[in-house]
Amino acid sequence: MSEEMTLEERKVIYRARRGLKEIDVYFDPYVRNYYLAASPEEKALFAELVEQEDPDLLDWFMEVGEPPRAEIKTFILKLKHYVHG
Repeated sequence: MSEEMTLEERKVIYRARRGLKEIDVYFDPYVRNYYLAASPEEKALFAELVEQEDPDLLDWFMEVGEPPRAEIKTFILKLKHYVHG
């Protein structure tokens, strides 16, 4: 990671560390490979996602529940694509 990260980027990266394997499997590769190069809009979506509660995230990633906004669902599908191809 670069020393040129903003404070907000550092906070989001820290919050993305969940300690829950089912979520970390998606968040960790995204943070390592894509987050810092992402557009401001995508960074904002990821920041919004990491603010959510773990049970909600699990439901959304496991497709048991629906995220409150279509943009979040699309972004979750993108994260899943990064991991599963």
